[in-house]
Amino acid sequence: MHFALPFLILGLVCLHLVILHNCGSNNPLGVSTKIDNFFFTPFFFQKDFTFLTLFFAILSIFIFFYPNYLGHSDNYIEANPLVTPAHIVPE
Repeated sequence: MHFALPFLILGLVCLHLVILHNCGSNNPLGVSTKIDNFFFTPFFFQKDFTFLTLFFAILSIFIFFYPNYLGHSDNYIEANPLVTPAHIVPE
């Protein structure tokens, strides 16, 4: 299940993009004219590319400049092999 599910999701995403590219965006108002349709290529591609670029820029700031910002403070306590941590107790 853990091996096949990501490939199934990837296939469904690719199928969704192909259908969106062929049919265009959904029409929430129910107007059946071809005048109000947005096509995938110029509008959604630019919007998705802009968001993806912004996301990776913010992610890169965290990775390269503040790598330990989201870490837990207990990870920086020096290990002592002779002492059991206080939160580990026998049953």
